[in-house]
Amino acid sequence: MIFKELEELGILGINNRVGRYILRHNKREYYPLVDDKVLTAKRAAAWGIAMPENYLVIENYGSLKNLHLKINDYDSFVIKPANGSQGNGIIVIKEIVREYVEGKPERILFRRSNDKLMDIEEVKHHISGILSGLYSLSGQSDTAIIQAKIDKHPIFDNYSFGGIPDIRVIVFEGYPVMSMVRLPTKSSDGRANLHQGAIGAGLNLSNGWVNNAVIRNQVIETHPDTGHQILGLKLPFWTEILELAARCYDMVGLGYLGADIVLTPDQGPILLELNARPGLAIQIANLAGLVPRLEKIRKDAPKDLLSSQRVEFSMKHF
Repeated sequence: MIFKELEELGILGINNRVGRYILRHNKREYYPLVDDKVLTAKRAAAWGIAMPENYLVIENYGSLKNLHLKINDYDSFVIKPANGSQGNGIIVIKEIVREYVEGKPERILFRRSNDKLMDIEEVKHHISGILSGLYSLSGQSDTAIIQAKIDKHPIFDNYSFGGIPDIRVIVFEGYPVMSMVRLPTKSSDGRANLHQGAIGAGLNLSNGWVNNAVIRNQVIETHPDTGHQILGLKLPFWTEILELAARCYDMVGLGYLGADIVLTPDQGPILLELNARPGLAIQIANLAGLVPRLEKIRKDAPKDLLSSQRVEFSMKHF
């Protein structure tokens, strides 16, 4: 009975997502452009789409030699697997602590976003785990990326604990169909990861207003750490965010994808990464099903429109 009710509400399930939308609209040959963050960055650069700068790309264990010298010029950075998912394997270094004895450097420590300190050997050990495939989608050997750390936009000062919020936009055949912003909490260890306890806040496609917020499927009204009312949040650069997400379809050619976007203080919205198999919790965050929107695009949306025209269609109908 419950499955019939979910179907009537237009809720997209895992099997339907894979069989009806992912397999039919995502060509296998395009998956590497999304699954491999190094390839995504190269593709985005060619398309003029801004992403965080990759400081280092570490492909083998030999590249870990003298790592402390290679990262010495950076004040902060992010370590992530090129083929990871759901935020696994990502470490944010928000500060490098240099200890001196008699004016000479004694050692270097790396302060994480949760304020825990790591030494260089711990950093190397973590990167070795990435290279071994510990966090990769397939379990195969992977590449580690040391990337520029992004500062959060001040709009999120009262809505985020520790980390950087990101905006997930589901794009179908180039049309944005649903969006949410993921807000880090103390329980999520400052990460924008819903599985670890971050807030999923649904967004009206028409204007960027938060329409609902949940933590682990529980509806909430205020941020548990800041006490701020979440429903009062309206994202700036909303049209630009949707147009960036829509352009990602043109860039990689996948008909069903998730675009993760961050708002920066100086650049506005930039692309963080893409996902060829975006999760379904965005429906809970919005208290709405994806199926009616996907079918609206499939049946009624014009083809061969510019990204800005596709965004205009979505803002009008969703």
